[in-house]
Amino acid sequence: MQGRSLDVLFAILAVLVSKEFYTFFLPLLFWSGHSRLARQMTLLMAFSTYIGNCVKDTFSAPRPPSPPVRRFTVTDSEKVFASEYGLPSSHAMNTVGLLGYLLLYSISHFDITGFHLVLLISLFVMIAVLTIIGRLYLGMHSPIDTYAGVFIGLGLLTLWSYIGEFLDSFIVSGSNVESFWVSLSILLQFAYPMPETPTPSFEYNTAFTGVALGVVLGVNRTYHQYHHVVLFAKVASKELAKVLLPSFSNLLNIPVKSSTYIPAMHQDMPSVDDEKSGQVQDVLDCKRAVAFFGTPVPYDIDTGIRFCTYTSLGWSVVELVPYLFDYLGL
Repeated sequence: MQGRSLDVLFAILAVLVSKEFYTFFLPLLFWSGHSRLARQMTLLMAFSTYIGNCVKDTFSAPRPPSPPVRRFTVTDSEKVFASEYGLPSSHAMNTVGLLGYLLLYSISHFDITGFHLVLLISLFVMIAVLTIIGRLYLGMHSPIDTYAGVFIGLGLLTLWSYIGEFLDSFIVSGSNVESFWVSLSILLQFAYPMPETPTPSFEYNTAFTGVALGVVLGVNRTYHQYHHVVLFAKVASKELAKVLLPSFSNLLNIPVKSSTYIPAMHQDMPSVDDEKSGQVQDVLDCKRAVAFFGTPVPYDIDTGIRFCTYTSLGWSVVELVPYLFDYLGL
């Protein structure tokens, strides 16, 4: 059963539970005063994205072949998602994990009972079911992909219900938070598995790990009061990283090159599709970082630039923008 109306319905639903939607939605939670919920959902999303993409690139299970399956993609992000592996479904996982956490948080922190509670739970179940059906309808996943996404999402939601409060307390008032989280973020990049063929998953992990780091740094610094800092947000930090990281690497005699951001440092890439070559190099560079012997191979500086850019983006949401609001009296 296919039709224009169903195409539009499931395409819109795919956007409403996508990473792009949460990228827009989570800053609004911070700025509207729901910082605790925003912190938890941001970290849960970064954690969920990392686990899900690690599973994808570990098992390297392809999506349903098209043709014969009809694959319907509207946005550019959906076309990028289609180039990733299929198991598990990130949309199913995020719907169960993130919306599930939002549901539990709402029930535990607000006076929701009776009819309103039933309505809220029914809305969550409806969105989850329609999301799973939509991924099958759009040809993006097989049934086993969506089942795996639901299973992993439930597992992460259960785990987060136990550790979320402890983690939040550590971020807000713990000691050595900044050094711990920086070390953890870098370690996670090196620990990422090597996919069978290149996908954009590693780039997403770098971005969301950077956002989580920026949020943690900003929250740890500004939970009790705002500090006057002069740093750069996304665009400025990217340009700054493009200048400083190569200079720092040269100072330490670390061979580097750039696959995208710095034309003067471009080198020949592996013989793969051009749209995916940057991803191949990112993953290969992370793997080379654990090789202590052998001929030195240039590292792709773009991974570090991307990491710094999204760290700055996450930091600006929780520290820079609130400070500006406070300074302007908004």
